[in-house]
Amino acid sequence: MDFKNVPAVVTGGSSGLGEGAARALAAAGAKVAIFDLNEARGREIAEELGGIFVHCDVSSAESAEAAFAAAREVHGPCGIAVNCAGIAPAGKIVGKEGPMPLADFDKVIQVNLVGSFNIMRLAAADMATREPNADGERGVIISTASIAAYEGQIGQVAYSASKGGVVAMTLQAARELARSGIRVNTIAPGLFLTPMMSGFPQEVQDSLAATLPFPQRLGHPDEYGMLVEQIVKNPLLNGETIRLDCALRMAPK
Repeated sequence: MDFKNVPAVVTGGSSGLGEGAARALAAAGAKVAIFDLNEARGREIAEELGGIFVHCDVSSAESAEAAFAAAREVHGPCGIAVNCAGIAPAGKIVGKEGPMPLADFDKVIQVNLVGSFNIMRLAAADMATREPNADGERGVIISTASIAAYEGQIGQVAYSASKGGVVAMTLQAARELARSGIRVNTIAPGLFLTPMMSGFPQEVQDSLAATLPFPQRLGHPDEYGMLVEQIVKNPLLNGETIRLDCALRMAPK
């Protein structure tokens, strides 16, 4: 798909992987709308990229519907959607204080999995109204899973379940939306230098990087953005989850 003036939505675009995706899409010529809860930082980035910021809670149908309507009014129907909004709290099935509160598990599922589907359904509805290109393509949806979908560590039960669900949706959604000329792919990142990771002491970051086969360093958000750009460009990439992890396979803990 050609990027020039194509309306793009990036959830979680105010920081980390989402910011990397937003910057890559804007540099390629897309009209970027950042959907996030962090309004101050989101507006700052949107202004820098010549895009717009829209306040959005991805786990809320009403909030996401209003956000798409606002972005559509300014940029037109969405042609590229990137799901990066997510949370990653730790918690064991049974911890020192007893079983995990069900509400804690539910919150992660609501944000990471339901939120990804919420954006997918609304983006697909927008894309179906767009004029197709020569290949019949109308749009591209990219979600963000994690290598925890495959090798969840102890304390990641909710996170792994939510990201495993994102992986499971990918091929099914690609098959269903093919008739509308919409491609669906997912990126499963490994260890990246996100704001959360940057908050760890340097020795912790170094020890984590040492577990990576090659290259032995944490990924940068712009490298996530590079893959987003490549997925949008390559018309044959569809229904795939791509690990971006330096060949890391996570240990139990």
